[in-house]
Amino acid sequence: MTDLDLLHFEQLKKDVQGQYLKEHTPSQDDISKWKGIDIIYFQEDLRKKAKGNISEKSFYTYFKTSPVTKLPRIDMLNLLSIYAGYDSWYEFKKQHLFAGELLQENENPDEEDGDELEKTVSEAPETVKNEIQPKKPETGIAQNADLQKTNTENQNITQNKPDLNQIEISPAPAKKNFFKKNAWALVTSVLITITGLLGFKDVLFSKTYKYCFIDKDRGVSVINTLEIMVVKENESPLMYKIKPGECFYYSTKDKNLKMRISAPFYEPLEVNRNLENAPEEEKIELKPDDYKMAAYYFSIKDIKGGNPDEQVALIKQKRNQLENLISNNAVIYQVYDNDTYGIESLNKQKYITLVTTPTTSLKNLNVIEMKKDTKGKIVSIKFKIATTDEKNK
Repeated sequence: MTDLDLLHFEQLKKDVQGQYLKEHTPSQDDISKWKGIDIIYFQEDLRKKAKGNISEKSFYTYFKTSPVTKLPRIDMLNLLSIYAGYDSWYEFKKQHLFAGELLQENENPDEEDGDELEKTVSEAPETVKNEIQPKKPETGIAQNADLQKTNTENQNITQNKPDLNQIEISPAPAKKNFFKKNAWALVTSVLITITGLLGFKDVLFSKTYKYCFIDKDRGVSVINTLEIMVVKENESPLMYKIKPGECFYYSTKDKNLKMRISAPFYEPLEVNRNLENAPEEEKIELKPDDYKMAAYYFSIKDIKGGNPDEQVALIKQKRNQLENLISNNAVIYQVYDNDTYGIESLNKQKYITLVTTPTTSLKNLNVIEMKKDTKGKIVSIKFKIATTDEKNK
């Protein structure tokens, strides 16, 4: 990657912005100021014209910062170039050459890195293969010695006789106390056993309970992620999240269990159990909040009609239904999965416009939290439009 590549990418962003502005009118002409619904419409147009998509996180990384300090991956560069009207990233650069710039044919970042590595290896000095062998140790026998002529007839033989005065007689080792030795081993084993029991007493004496949750009206598993708060006396509460269709397993040695269960589309429920005679498996019914469930259903409802007139009628019907369900002063938040914009607030009309615009992104709309007032009007909505990767998890 060179500095010229970064400049080319800034040019490409301008071309992408210009291409989108030919047929759309976002809230801001400057692409770096787009957010929320503008990004969703741009992603939809990108999928339609270039047959590909970039994530919301990538958009914030490369379009919210100018100039960028690093290039996107080559597949993203090719996708944006195709959207802007070029065959590829290489063709885009080829038609936007700077003065004195040389563009290699069929350049590829991975191949350039490989060529540079190969060049570095080829220029490295060759290692010396023939190392100096260590000298063999010399023997104590002279090279010219004639072993056959060695004269041993008149050699004096010196015998080392032991000095009886210097011989010491060591006393026999005393026998160890066998009982004493085994007593210490027994005590050590008992201490290790007691320590193990104390360390794993919660596991040894705990009992596991299984709780499954069903929709009281429909008799099926709840459609929301559940939040379960286990309240224990003189301790901070424990929080658990249970995915739709999954059961809650809880191990404890306590005699009582107190749970507070909540979900976006169900009424909160507090459960108290005496575990001394409670069953190990139990199904708990949650009463659905039909008002909240209706607001969610109308938010994700497909409004594609058979003809334009029918589709307009469906959109109008959907807007009227949401107008009746949501309070005029409702506080609505969209949660993002990026470091720059973690959350964005919308008013009632912006939210209704977002969910009544036919886009594939609405299939991934997840409601995190929904609250209503005493009159039944929705006064708070927190939602997130999940990416494709998140939906596949």
